[in-house]
Amino acid sequence: MGCTFSGFNAMYDAANGGGDVWINDIRFKIVRQLGEGGFAYVYLVKEVTSDSSSISAGGLAKKVKDPSHLSDDGTYAMKKVLIQNNEQLELVREEIRVSSLFSHRNLLPLLDHAIISVKHFDCAKLFPQLCAGLEHMHSLEPPYAHNDVKPGNVLLTYRKGESPLAILMDFGSARPARRQIRSRSEALQLQEWASEHCAAPFRAPELWDCPSHADVDERTDIWALGCTLYAIMYGVSPFEYALGESGGSLQLAIVNAQIKWPAGPKPQYPEALHQFVTWMLQPQPSVRPRIDDIIFHVDKLISKFSQ
Repeated sequence: MGCTFSGFNAMYDAANGGGDVWINDIRFKIVRQLGEGGFAYVYLVKEVTSDSSSISAGGLAKKVKDPSHLSDDGTYAMKKVLIQNNEQLELVREEIRVSSLFSHRNLLPLLDHAIISVKHFDCAKLFPQLCAGLEHMHSLEPPYAHNDVKPGNVLLTYRKGESPLAILMDFGSARPARRQIRSRSEALQLQEWASEHCAAPFRAPELWDCPSHADVDERTDIWALGCTLYAIMYGVSPFEYALGESGGSLQLAIVNAQIKWPAGPKPQYPEALHQFVTWMLQPQPSVRPRIDDIIFHVDKLISKFSQ
């Protein structure tokens, strides 16, 4: 099944399995990720049917005209695309249109699709849920850091009759959060590990340039959380602009916390929210807030701007 829809990319950790996704009125369970490329991810999914109904009588069977396209065991391939602008939206719509033209045993059929807008699911609804997930990880003993918080690891699930749910996914980089660095070789080992496991635009400064004597903790996630909130607001991380500048350096922009806010006569978001993001993006981890501080202040922000 080819299902194309917009929203946040979700890199699903195959070892953990189990997230649910609704495509229109049909429910699927994510089994594992099959591949990725560009702004698209492909998953192996399995249709979820009621105990009393078989796969052949499931929701997808009622929609598909050619029964030969149905899977015997209810498993399908689902493609998810991140749409960031109107040009990408038109490309996806054209892909859907062209895919719908074909019906041949040697061509992958498009069985269903959905284009899901996340505009209604704004910062006030999404961000606190991410904070709640991280709070659980950070409150374990010992605390665990996710180490790869980014929009691509957030799955938005739409369960019928319920409000959208944000789920933080992919724990392949998760580790006990607190590490004592006491030599240059240990610092370099941490940097090398981070370069392989932590997405560069969301990677904390101490993971780019770690001192030879440092205490690294779960506040690496707070930096990534701040970058993710910025990306929710504006579609990119706060430092990716450096990649498009002549002589620009993503690492220098991050290490020096050189945030650039979109220019315009009418700001999309209040200044208090910009300050909140900047607070999370403190380059010195010792003064960066912890998740409890973030939750306390985000609740205050939501109360202030919902009045």
